[in-house]
Amino acid sequence: MIDFIVRRLLLTLPVVFGVVTLTFLLIHLVPGDPIDIMLGEQASVQDKDSLRADLGLDRPLGEQYAVYLKNLTRLDLGRSLLSKRPVTEEFFNRFPATAELTFAAILISLVIGIPLGVFAAIRQYSWADNLISVGGLLGMSMPGFWLGPMLILIFAVHLNWLPVSERGGIEHLILPAFSLGLALSAILMRMTRASMLEVKKEDYIRTAQSKGLSPRVVYFKHALRNALMPIITIVGLQFGALLTGTIITETIFDWPGIGTLFYSAIQQRNYPLVQGCVLFISLTYVFVNLLTDIAYAVANPKVRLS
Repeated sequence: MIDFIVRRLLLTLPVVFGVVTLTFLLIHLVPGDPIDIMLGEQASVQDKDSLRADLGLDRPLGEQYAVYLKNLTRLDLGRSLLSKRPVTEEFFNRFPATAELTFAAILISLVIGIPLGVFAAIRQYSWADNLISVGGLLGMSMPGFWLGPMLILIFAVHLNWLPVSERGGIEHLILPAFSLGLALSAILMRMTRASMLEVKKEDYIRTAQSKGLSPRVVYFKHALRNALMPIITIVGLQFGALLTGTIITETIFDWPGIGTLFYSAIQQRNYPLVQGCVLFISLTYVFVNLLTDIAYAVANPKVRLS
């Protein structure tokens, strides 16, 4: 297992280097002068030259890249143009809120999606299976920018059960977490059902049933364990997407996470903060994929022994 993790870490290093390089080149790939984009064409020449020197954009490209890598080793990504605070401080102040929302949404999706998927596979073609499948299709079809306002309208405005926005106690987390988690639970349910139906056909399942084992042991201990690989894939990909791409939900619920920070940085043309957010988001996705590979090896020994 240790050898497997080391190999995966070594394979991840070139990806990390590529992400860092592409993030550095981001400002040079933007059409036009980035200083004009940030300050506007009406800004004075002195202001533009001052900002260009402050960001180091007046230096040769190779020198800029060397300074960027050197600063990155110290987690120095510059300062926000508006707050003048370090970009890393701005990011890590918002990261716990996004992580809290992401874990809550993943937990909701696991609690709802996997049991329903297993039950639908056990009761294949029954009215319960058809009802769960239709519900899953509806859940996948509801976009977040529609589901979020509907949850607010029903549970906050009409019923007055839950607060509308901002981060606070558990009651503030429920609506945004369900807004993210319901769509993912529908995806997990359909994937679990399809994977379980494939596993049900295997000989070892019929052998377990012929031994007189209870359905709970057969389906949840033997079948579900061997059906986990595609489920882990979905959870890993969606976890990375939720952790790095909750902009719409965070904006709707005024949740103080990375999504709202990134969105406001783009609106304010705060280039150092935008660049820092892109880098952290990309590296987070790479790290989540690494954890997904390790989860593969834990769930299926054939992966780490191959």
